[in-house]
Amino acid sequence: MIFFRIFKESLQFAVHALSVNVLRTVLSLLGISIGIFTIVSVFTAVDSLEKGIRNSVASLGSDVVYVQKWPWGGGGGEYPWWKYFQRPEPSYKELEPLRKRTSTVEYLAFAFGINNTVKYRENSVENATILPVSHAYQAIWNFDIAQGRYFTELESSSGSPVALVGSDIAQGLFGTDSIVGQEIKLLGRKVRIIGVFAKQGRSLVGVDTDVTVLIPVMFARTMMSLENKNGAFLMAKSKEGVEVEAMKDDLRGAMRSIRRLKPTVDDSFALNEVSVISSGLDALFGVLGVAGWFIGGFSILVGGFGIANIMFVSVRERTNQIGIQMSLGAKSYFILLQFLLESVLLCIMGGLIGLGLIYLLTLGVRSASDFEMALSLNNILFGIVISVIIGLVSGFIPAYSASRLDPVEAIRAN
Repeated sequence: MIFFRIFKESLQFAVHALSVNVLRTVLSLLGISIGIFTIVSVFTAVDSLEKGIRNSVASLGSDVVYVQKWPWGGGGGEYPWWKYFQRPEPSYKELEPLRKRTSTVEYLAFAFGINNTVKYRENSVENATILPVSHAYQAIWNFDIAQGRYFTELESSSGSPVALVGSDIAQGLFGTDSIVGQEIKLLGRKVRIIGVFAKQGRSLVGVDTDVTVLIPVMFARTMMSLENKNGAFLMAKSKEGVEVEAMKDDLRGAMRSIRRLKPTVDDSFALNEVSVISSGLDALFGVLGVAGWFIGGFSILVGGFGIANIMFVSVRERTNQIGIQMSLGAKSYFILLQFLLESVLLCIMGGLIGLGLIYLLTLGVRSASDFEMALSLNNILFGIVISVIIGLVSGFIPAYSASRLDPVEAIRAN
């Protein structure tokens, strides 16, 4: 009870000191607010960016392997780029042989993308992504359909002129999302819309279903050759209980057999998976975390020096008052606690202002762009804890010097 009474009285002294010197308090708050704003905003931006990228990467599928010409991340080592360049692109004719020669693959699909103009009467959308896919694409790639449906197996195998379109395509051509059954023109052919993708926005790994038109690959075959398509890929989803590494070994053996590669010849294809990107992200965000501490640390340091300076001034101004308190029986720890509370309270107030500014910043970023920036509970607690620590560190030496004053000499001070 005595401790809580001392704490209450010390807090009252601290509040009174802060309210009497309003200008000094505001200037002190400004320094610590900027410090907390800087360090927490850096971590908030990094955390939001990491969350967005990892969610985008997760959409690629943790149990999916992509058979492509180029490896993700450059393949590592000193492997010359021109060897990658000379590799053939995966082709549609490899799809069925690969399915027959693998035992660990549940679903296998072929896809490639081209940019072209999509038209409806006088309206058009340029640089839309036309994505011809085989039927199993839906079972491997995660996407939501807001209206309509996916291709039936008959539509996929017969090459029916049907398509699913992104929400931006729908809005650009028709001004509405309710367009199932309408006909659009692409690649010189009329296509009937059977579905509309749910609006998702562009992911941080470059995937944007909002400007995508999905068509059966057999329909695309009636308009163009499916061989040597730049960026073509095969995607394989493993059976339940099968490790990705086991599926990769299975795919590697099957692809080498299909392409008739001799044992001494290097692979003419790359097997890419999400773990390659995830490993790179771990290293990247580790560096960004260190950079965040480095940038924010300087701001916090400057704010801490400002608080310490203000507290020394406060001790000097109230030396006479400290002497009177000690002569009336105030203990040294009471004086120490009084000034420490003033320092901590000052830093917490500054920290809360800084957090408030960061919250306004996140609202502004979300309203001005598609980037989902959010102030997490962890970062809020981090900001408050840092504020308390800075208050204790910055205020300890001034508070300790005040608690060690001689009462007689302190009363005589002007």
